Amino acid sequence: MRRLPDPDGTPDFLALRALKLGDLLVAVPALHAIRRERPDHRIVLAVPGWLEPVAELVGGLDVLWPTPGLDHPLGIEPGRIDTAMNLHGNGPESRGVLEHLRPRVRLGHASPGWDGPAWEDGVLERHRWARLATEHGMPADQEDVGIARPAVPSPARGAVVVHVGAFYGSRHWPVDRFARVVEAFRADGHRVVLTGSAKERDRALDVAAAAHWDADEVERDVLAGRIELDEMAAVVADAALVVSVDTGAAHLASAYATPSVVLFGPAPPEEWGPPADGPHVVLTHPELRVGDTFGTECDPALLAVQVEDVVSAGRGVLRTLD
Repeated sequence: MRRLPDPDGTPDFLALRALKLGDLLVAVPALHAIRRERPDHRIVLAVPGWLEPVAELVGGLDVLWPTPGLDHPLGIEPGRIDTAMNLHGNGPESRGVLEHLRPRVRLGHASPGWDGPAWEDGVLERHRWARLATEHGMPADQEDVGIARPAVPSPARGAVVVHVGAFYGSRHWPVDRFARVVEAFRADGHRVVLTGSAKERDRALDVAAAAHWDADEVERDVLAGRIELDEMAAVVADAALVVSVDTGAAHLASAYATPSVVLFGPAPPEEWGPPADGPHVVLTHPELRVGDTFGTECDPALLAVQVEDVVSAGRGVLRTLD
């Protein structure tokens, strides 16, 4: 993806979404709408730089502006941006970063100095951003979540992908339960691979050990910390099934319509769940939810999900690839 060129008369449209992978993917319907309705603009996406391999797959984005967070100005000359859209949130930090750019047009939720729809609590995130685009004259379909397939091949085409990681302990389904899910699908004759970030590799290794994998199986099928983000996208795109807690891997499965079983804990699926008409199963126990997203202990709503439920749901949606 190109970097921001010198001014050339093309109006720049900057969309801010300085968050994580899943956050980017739920904004895809809005980003698609922006591209359709602003064909004469240069679309600049301000996201963390590590997301570039997936941002490339969204389609229609011209420039990636690496944005690790909101602690500092974006570093773009004030007055350069024609239109700035707040796809990040509606707090003073995100508004302030965009106001510092002095864009000609501000698009966001209703706030001091900003016209737009009122912020809604407790709504589906895809709906939130699709509605925002629609209210600003760029009709968006909240189910328009698809992204392009990466150019790299999958290192595990047709495998069952068990994504063991999550950023916070509140979403850490127990290692021994992941291991039993792995054993069940391997007993069914499926190749199973374990994915996660580099920081989550030890957790993946613990799952492999609990599932009694030998050294060769660990070397081949523990992909956590060993593959790049575009390869991860390829793994999910060509998977028979994805099993994951509510994290970026689950949103990738939605983007590729890959069958998935998504385990929810602190976050409600009514706000972060997959498309209702896709090959996806949501498992949770909402009556037990504590909802401490940043907590260190597994949320009871997630902990109550049993291995048998996950395996049964997975068998019900799993696909066979040619």
